[in-house]
Amino acid sequence: MIANKSIFVAVLMGSDSDLPLMQTTLDTLKKLAVPYEVKITSAHRTPTATKEYVADAEARGCGVFIAAAGLAAHLAGTVAGLTLKPVIGVPIDAGPLQGMDSLLSTVQMPGGIPVACVAIGKAGAKNAAYLAAQMLSLADENLTERLHQERADNAAAVIAKDQALQAQHA
Repeated sequence: MIANKSIFVAVLMGSDSDLPLMQTTLDTLKKLAVPYEVKITSAHRTPTATKEYVADAEARGCGVFIAAAGLAAHLAGTVAGLTLKPVIGVPIDAGPLQGMDSLLSTVQMPGGIPVACVAIGKAGAKNAAYLAAQMLSLADENLTERLHQERADNAAAVIAKDQALQAQHA
């Protein structure tokens, strides 16, 4: 989904190898009907392009940036240094440390340049979309209602699973 003049979420990845994990983010944003853009850009390999994209996206109405990267994971911090919009970092569970290095790189930002950080891996990728939607819902009552419905649907699914379990063990 490509955003036009409405507010949108920019989902940035350091590499195309991050896409299988970050597809969870994109699917969740789509499910919540939150407009988004997705881009591969690197804090280290394409710093000028990253800077240009952040400025352009912000000018076109980006409300939240989600940045996913593995290993040194400087993408979220780089983006946060370029914008005052909220930035959510998703540590990728890759490399010899299975994402612990990414987690520490994402959460250890200097004071005054915040990055919200979610869990390592798939749960974090999904929660980044929910967190971005919650941020945008502060100014969008329809999105707030969609989020409430999503929570209600999740609760109903858990209750149904418990009822099935109880029926098996009655």
